[in-house]
Formats: sequence, C-alpha cells, structure tokens
Amino acid sequence: MPSPLDRVKNQLFDPQTGRPLPPLVARGGRLLWVLVRDLLEGQLTMRAMSLVYTTLLSLVPMLALAFSVLKALGVHNQLEPLLAEALAPLGPRSVDITGSVIGFVENIQVGVLGSLGVALLFYTAISMIQKIENSFNFIWRVELPRPFSQRVGEYLAVITVGPVLVFSAMGVTASLLSSDIVLRVSEIQPLGYLVSSLTKALPYVLVIGAFTFVYVFIPNTRVRILPALAGGVAAGVLWQTASLAFARFVAGTSTYNAVYSGFAIFLLLLIWLYVGWLILLTGCQLAFYLQNPGHIRVTRVAPYLASRGAEYIALAIMVQVARAFVKGQPAPTTQALIDDIKGAPEHVHRQLAVLRHHGLLAETAAKGGAWLPGIDPEQVSMVRLWRLVRSGTEPLPRGREPVAGQVLRLLDDAEAPLEATRSSETLRQFVLQDDPPPATPGA
Repeated sequence: MPSPLDRVKNQLFDPQTGRPLPPLVARGGRLLWVLVRDLLEGQLTMRAMSLVYTTLLSLVPMLALAFSVLKALGVHNQLEPLLAEALAPLGPRSVDITGSVIGFVENIQVGVLGSLGVALLFYTAISMIQKIENSFNFIWRVELPRPFSQRVGEYLAVITVGPVLVFSAMGVTASLLSSDIVLRVSEIQPLGYLVSSLTKALPYVLVIGAFTFVYVFIPNTRVRILPALAGGVAAGVLWQTASLAFARFVAGTSTYNAVYSGFAIFLLLLIWLYVGWLILLTGCQLAFYLQNPGHIRVTRVAPYLASRGAEYIALAIMVQVARAFVKGQPAPTTQALIDDIKGAPEHVHRQLAVLRHHGLLAETAAKGGAWLPGIDPEQVSMVRLWRLVRSGTEPLPRGREPVAGQVLRLLDDAEAPLEATRSSETLRQFVLQDDPPPATPGA
C-alpha cells in the first residue's frame, strides 16, 4: 500500500491515478514538491554552508574595496548603517559585530598594502562572487563557467560599481521620502497611509531588487526578467520574514549565552549567514523552475541519455549553429539551443563541450554563451562531423585482442553505409538542402 507521501506524489505527477487537481493547484503543488525535494537532497544546504565559510573570509576584503570606492565619493559613512541593517537579526550584539567589522575595514589602508597585498585583496573578494556563480550555475545546470577574462572584468565591476549604485539608489529614495512634496502629501489621507505603507515596504523593495539583479547577472546563462523577479520577490519576502523570526529567536536564546558565553554571538552569526544563503539559493532555484517548467519532475537528475540521443542533440546543435551562420542570423545562445532542441540543460551543455573540444564550435563572450562554427561549414563533411560527435572527448579504450578488433570492426561496418552515401555532403549543403529554391524573376 503506498504511503501518504507517495499518494501525494502520484496525485501531483501522475494525476491519472486519482482525482485530477485544478491546473493552478497542480502546478503550484509540483513546484513546491521539487523545491522541498531539492532542499532535502542536501546539495543546496551544502553549498549554503560553503558560502558561509567563504563569506567569513571575504567579508572584510569586499567591504574594504567598497569602502575605498565610497570614500572617494565621500559617502563611506553610509556603509556602517547598511551592515548594521543586514546584521540586525542578531539582536543588540549586532552593534558590536558591526563596529568590529567596520574597525577592521577602516584600518585597512589599500595604498600601503603593496601590489601583492592589493592582488590578494582583489582575489579574496573575487573568489566570493565566483563561489556564488558556481552555486548558481549548479542550480541552472550550467557546466561551462564564464571565460576568465570576462569573469574578472564583470566581477570587478560588481565590486566597484555595485556599492555606488546601491548607495545612490538609497540616497535618492531617502531624499524623495523627506522632500517637502512628500511630507505635504503624507498629511492628506488616505495618501498619508499610502506613503507610510510605501516607507514600510521600502526594505522589501530594496532586498527584492538586489536579489533580482543577482539572479539575472550571476548565472552564466540568459535569465529572463520575470522568473528572476518572481524568485527575487519570494526570496526577498522570505528574507525579511526570516530576519524578524530570527531576531525573536535570538532574543530568547539565554541558554546559548549561558552555555557558549562569548562564542554565542559567533554561532548565531554563522546560523544567520547560513539561513540567508539558503534563502538566496532557494529563490534562484525557484527562478530556474519558472523559466524551465519542463524540469519540474519527480527526480532532479536528468534521465540517462542513450548514445542515439547524445548524437541527435550534438548534431542538432551543430546544424542550428551552422544554419544561423550561413544565413547571417544572430548566433544562438546556450539557452536558445536548450529551448529549441527541447533537451535537458545537462545534456545540451555536455554536447556543447564535446563539439568545442573538437574545434567544431567557438563560444563568444556574450552573456550566456553565444555559439559560432569553429570551422567553415563548407570544409567539414557530415560523415566527419558524425564521427567526431560519436568519439566524445576521450579516445576509445583498447582492450585485449581479439575482442577489441572484433568490436571495432563491427562499429566500422555500422558507419560504412553513411560514409558511402554522404561522403561528399558538407555541413553547409546539409543545412541548406531543405530551403525552397529562389523564385524565378518575372514568374
């Protein structure tokens, strides 16, 4: 007899076994199921713990770089209130932690560190964002990270320009809320209630905006704005709610203070960092499923792909990229290939790696990876393309004779008919063979 959990799973993913659920309820139930399943599998929790460790190592260097940029603009004093707001769930002791961290940051003099010290400072800060990208790429099933040059440039832009944009937005918002026009409007009801509600909702809006930006920018794939916004809203609301709940939890943890004494606040800091990173990763997971509803299935791991399926995906990728190149169309991105081929992201990324390994494809520096032929489509035959696709990235193992020879001859015999019929057909000819002939002038 199936357990209650199995019955719920069958009801969501195999509605024929019971009474059909309303479409909205079924979609929401399946989405909630896969989110909880991913949490219970442990990959997100493990990556959240890894990010906690990286945060402890990178917090002061990142704040030091941000402090240096903001100090040049004369707004570095606003860094402490922002950090205090992020650590507010830790209770009254958060003031001491904020003061200690800011003290470390102010004592770091970038100008006297030397070239090696500055390089280590940047490396520590960049490694933090790289760790976040690796976690987001795992969620989005992206196996190819950004190229090194692109990675360093974009990371440095986030570290240096990001704080300026954040504090500029906060300054503009504060100026608008304190302007005479807003103060006069707030005296008129019900507009005053509306202004008060907007002021209370401002922390949510800022957190949601920051999360949405991270979900769009960090993964090495093209993330649409609506799924990212939905993930940002869910994670932002959950973040603010969790901060209130954690503040109440800290207020009632006299036992921790009695047992761990001065270490209690450090343990609470670790717990809060873990909760925060877990919320951020969960929102990213939600954005992925909203953009890729085909992956809302019982198991997270993509089904095993047989050799015929791998060959189909690789050849379909190559034909689509060559077709766009020959016709002068924009180079397809990785996400476009996934959408058009209807293949699992893991399978598409794996075959892209095979094609790039053989020099058949070249990746541009565009966001999410746009692909161009690595060789002239007129210079590669379909037979050679098929053989390279079948060979993968590793040579075939050679076992003991005569078994190895017998098996290899069998494979050669299987490939012989294709070589006999399409030996002279190039990739360019193949992608153009289904196009209609040009119209005759005057017809």
